[in-house]
Amino acid sequence: MKLTDNDNADSADELQKQARHWVRLLSSDEIKSWDYQAFRRWLAMSESHQAAFDEAKQRWDVLKSAVGELLHTRPEVAAYHHKKMAGPDKGRRVFIGAAVGMAALAGIAVVRSPFDLGSVLEGWNADYQTATGEQKTVDVTQSVQVILNTQTRLRKQTLNENIVGLELVSGEAAINVAGKGGAFAVSAGTGRCTVNAGQFEMRYLDGKVRVACIEGVVQVAHPAGLRTLQARQQAVYSATAISDVNGVDVESVNAWRKGELLFHEIRLTDAITEINRYRSGRVVLLNGAAGNRLVSGRFSVTSLDLALSQLQLTFNLHARELPGGLLFLS
Repeated sequence: MKLTDNDNADSADELQKQARHWVRLLSSDEIKSWDYQAFRRWLAMSESHQAAFDEAKQRWDVLKSAVGELLHTRPEVAAYHHKKMAGPDKGRRVFIGAAVGMAALAGIAVVRSPFDLGSVLEGWNADYQTATGEQKTVDVTQSVQVILNTQTRLRKQTLNENIVGLELVSGEAAINVAGKGGAFAVSAGTGRCTVNAGQFEMRYLDGKVRVACIEGVVQVAHPAGLRTLQARQQAVYSATAISDVNGVDVESVNAWRKGELLFHEIRLTDAITEINRYRSGRVVLLNGAAGNRLVSGRFSVTSLDLALSQLQLTFNLHARELPGGLLFLS
């Protein structure tokens, strides 16, 4: 049966309702282990489920930050929140409804944030993880060393109590394999990378995985095909597809290890998304037209406010800064 436009709209609306339900539950104190397992099954049903959840979570993150500021600066809003939270349905679940009401009361537009948290929810039971702006080096085994970039989560994969691989849950990591312990595998999403000796980097954000081989040979196994990467080559895959093998600029891939963000003709929206991975708080771009303009440059992760000032001047943006690192650009 062919779906009509109305049917498609209803399906999308229903998916959004389900996504909001999961955000509410996962943000509450009432989540149980079986709830989390059910959530993971729901999330894996399709890319549309993942996209719906990402959008609901992003909206909630922006709203939560804005509401936190309102509670400190607007007494009438704080009173409204207290009244809502004191009702019969106490707990975090009611906070979303109260927050929406407060946003309307204060005249705040709830917008989709370009910021991607590298969701804490996805980091459940992570063995290694980093906070915003943090980098960490860990010796996983005697022959495997991993450098975790900001907002990165990794899980161990074991066999007979021996670590035989890793799962990149989200974020970005550089993996160095000395070649003394046999093949080592790192999975992310629907793909799996195997290396006997060498160095490669994996980046798993927004449902896409980039695998870049720096040294040695990396085998990338994906349901859509196999790819063999030599030094200075990369492949990108999603849940359902994998690219051909392409060349890669190693300097650009390695920039984060030097504490730099290197942009080459990327959209301003994407540049701000990347900046938000390293900067505490939120930067929210409200100027849709400016978001599609291209950015090139090299910025230090220790001077991101200076980088934002440069972008503000370059694109003639108006900045409104609030406590807690919340910055609106319009």
